Amino acid sequence: MDILWWCVIGLLAGWLAKLVVPGREPGGFLATMAIGLVGSFIGGIIWRVLFGASQTMGSVLVAFIGSVVLLMLYHAFTNTRTRV
Repeated sequence: MDILWWCVIGLLAGWLAKLVVPGREPGGFLATMAIGLVGSFIGGIIWRVLFGASQTMGSVLVAFIGSVVLLMLYHAFTNTRTRV
């Protein structure tokens, strides 16, 4: 049951992050879920570093923050520029 809950939280966090971060992101349903799941992990690390306390990885807010960071990093590293 926990894995199903992680998938739901990941999907929600990834979807919210895609709404907030401008630009095109890869993939559809599964990519959105993966962004949210990886974002949840990143958000948990950020939470622990900033507040020194353990936060459950199931928190939508923490997963959302991590997903936004992940998408911003994605855009920073995959920025395609046209050369003249």
